[in-house]
Amino acid sequence: MTAALPAAVLLDMDGLLVDTERIWFEVESAIVSDLGGAWTDEDHDLLVGGPLERAVAHMVATTPAAADPADVTERLLREMVAALRRGPVEWMPGAKLLLATIADAGVPAALVSSSRRPIVDAVLDAIGRESFQVTVSGDDVTHTKPSPDPYLHAAALLGVDVRRCVAVEDSLTGATSARSAGCVTVLVPSVPDLPAEVLARVAHRCLDTLTELDLAGLSDLMGSASP
Repeated sequence: MTAALPAAVLLDMDGLLVDTERIWFEVESAIVSDLGGAWTDEDHDLLVGGPLERAVAHMVATTPAAADPADVTERLLREMVAALRRGPVEWMPGAKLLLATIADAGVPAALVSSSRRPIVDAVLDAIGRESFQVTVSGDDVTHTKPSPDPYLHAAALLGVDVRRCVAVEDSLTGATSARSAGCVTVLVPSVPDLPAEVLARVAHRCLDTLTELDLAGLSDLMGSASP
């Protein structure tokens, strides 16, 4: 007997649905440079999927200037929103088709992001809101990723059992959040060369790209994975 589809599909935003990690890197680099520091790919990769507070703390720590974290936070948000609104905001491979496939099957979808609400809204204004029944930002929960709260909140808003949801993430931080909430978790890593044992600990399945995920794959996940 064919396994049922998930009750909902819960998806991260940055680096999974949209190619915004490069925009984050450019804005972070400019700010750190202005503060007298240097920003590397390794610095950025440490922060993928995590809360803004962690990013700002690391940015300040890499610079010789006595920067006020509140000022850095305000500038980072302001410049990210401006960059997103200038565009373009590009879809990641397979993302748009996956959302359309989920919608055609009548499966609700939620966007679940650690990004602050102004960032999420700027992305949604660029790509459209119609694919998501609910959206959760880092402002909408007391504790964001890697806490399970964002995914628990999304499932509650949709009125579904979180254990019957598939969550799709691109970071270890996000996958930890989803799996600890009880979701069947798919990881499409945006940071390359992560150890296999680490990937297996946080995800039920790892894919190279969203083009590998379809309705049959979602159904198979619900039939085979144990949260």
